[in-house]
Amino acid sequence: MSSTATLPAGAHAAPDTPQQDRRTVAVVSTAHGCSHFFHLILAPLFPWIKAEFSLSYAELGLLMTVFFIVSGVGQALAGFVVDRIGAVPVMLAALCSFVVSTLILSTAPSYAMLMVGSVFAGLGNAPFHPVDYSILNARIAPARLAKAYALHGVAGNLGWALAPVFLVGITGLSSWRTAIACAGLLAAAILLMIWLHRALLAGQPVGALGIVHAQPADATTQADAPSALAFLKLPAVWMSFAFFLTSALGFGGIQTFGPEAARLLHDVQPSWVALCLTAFMLASAAGTLAGGFVAADPSRAEQVVAIGYAVAASVSLIIALSPAPGWMVPGLFAVMGFGAGTAGPARDLLVRRASPPGATGRVYGLVYSGLDTGLAISPAIFGRLMDAGWPAAVWVGIAIFQLLLIVNALSVSRVTKPQAA
Repeated sequence: MSSTATLPAGAHAAPDTPQQDRRTVAVVSTAHGCSHFFHLILAPLFPWIKAEFSLSYAELGLLMTVFFIVSGVGQALAGFVVDRIGAVPVMLAALCSFVVSTLILSTAPSYAMLMVGSVFAGLGNAPFHPVDYSILNARIAPARLAKAYALHGVAGNLGWALAPVFLVGITGLSSWRTAIACAGLLAAAILLMIWLHRALLAGQPVGALGIVHAQPADATTQADAPSALAFLKLPAVWMSFAFFLTSALGFGGIQTFGPEAARLLHDVQPSWVALCLTAFMLASAAGTLAGGFVAADPSRAEQVVAIGYAVAASVSLIIALSPAPGWMVPGLFAVMGFGAGTAGPARDLLVRRASPPGATGRVYGLVYSGLDTGLAISPAIFGRLMDAGWPAAVWVGIAIFQLLLIVNALSVSRVTKPQAA
């Protein structure tokens, strides 16, 4: 095996101490926050980019679509690479791709080069879920794994929250090009951090690139080894993919047109519209932390997911169908975010249960590519509903996707068995 960070789910190369677990979670979560930061490397700067290049909104949106298509395809493929050479070198390469993307974007003379920069940003984002979960599953003690997932998820939310403040703030002081260049320095600093901690993440001494040379397997082991594509035959893997696709379809609606649809339905003050998404993200982070404690028992994972998304779907229907006053809407977003966030760590435990030995990277790569696929599709679905003048249908659609998540989680649970902690 090429790296201890690609051991089968539940396997551990060494009895790590709680202190080592905390260091591992902190390093991996910081890198995960960087990947979410780069989801928004362009969107907060659209007003300035649009003005400089005289672009349409469709052309700006295409930059994000390309990002998520490249990320989604790359994520499914990255899992194979992680299982082959280990998680650490793939993480180093991903962060290098982020740095390259900022060099291209900050100096782009044309829309075509903005597109190239978006491609490199998507390539950088692609490996993070198979990389992160391969490391966490191999290095973190099972009893602490749900909490590790929770902190990992919170770091992603914080990356989303930091990006607009960081980029717009620096743009106000200098220019949008300087802001992107500074983001590149941030990625370079995290790249250095990962390189310095490469032995911790791999669980053993490694080379400069984080690669652990695989030991030759005997003939019997090679003959008994399953095909690299054998995991594709497992129903639980495709159910998990469908779960993440459905999750992204619903979240994409909340992130893109949800606040505006709520404003039209409940006469929300324009100054409060931006608070809706902020309230959702902050409450989601708090819910994710709570979910890490609630889901400590893997056998309860599907119950936690069901309760969390039942709360979220109920709030979505309240927004769609009730006469709630506008001042209540940011609070409703917060309740919905907390419910969805609580389900996060339990959701990741379900995927872990669906991962066969030795295929952690491949499973997480395929499953999490459903997120990118959903985020690429969702704006088109809900945008058409908004263009048709049906804001209530936006929230009914979000509720339907959230309810489908409950059905899907229960389906995954029926075909998997929780591993002993």
